[in-house]
Amino acid sequence: MTGATDEDLLRRLRVLEDKEALRQLMIRGWRALDRKDWRTWIECWAEDAVLDFGRWGEIQGRDAVRAKVEAAEAHFPSMQHHILNMDFQVEGDRATGIGYMWFVAVTGNGQTSSPYSMGGPYDWDFRRGPEGGWRLTRQRLGVWWTDGEDTPPSLGQSPA
Repeated sequence: MTGATDEDLLRRLRVLEDKEALRQLMIRGWRALDRKDWRTWIECWAEDAVLDFGRWGEIQGRDAVRAKVEAAEAHFPSMQHHILNMDFQVEGDRATGIGYMWFVAVTGNGQTSSPYSMGGPYDWDFRRGPEGGWRLTRQRLGVWWTDGEDTPPSLGQSPA
């Protein structure tokens, strides 16, 4: 590579570091979600964040997002949120991202052989905070497929 200035290299390095910081934010948050560590998970979100999830519509504000997700996932004894194929684009103090969700949960104690699962696309917006860390400002989640029974229905499925 010829002709690259120190400024060009520093800019590219900053973008790579920001992309890794975004990836780490999502991994830290969603591991906390699986442990039902709601405080750590919601710290990944901005105060004015919006969650847009199918039949739930738009949930606005960090406290409302936490309350809705915590209630919806309360009946799962254990769960795994897999975030796949993450890709981020950084523009200064703003970023966007996409990925895929594969969610698997045990629907009741002793029912590990019949989990509930679903998958679909994630679409994220992020903002760098005044302290320099990234926060999630908007998450859109689509459900492309489900398998098993979500009992009681909580994650966007209609009751039977």
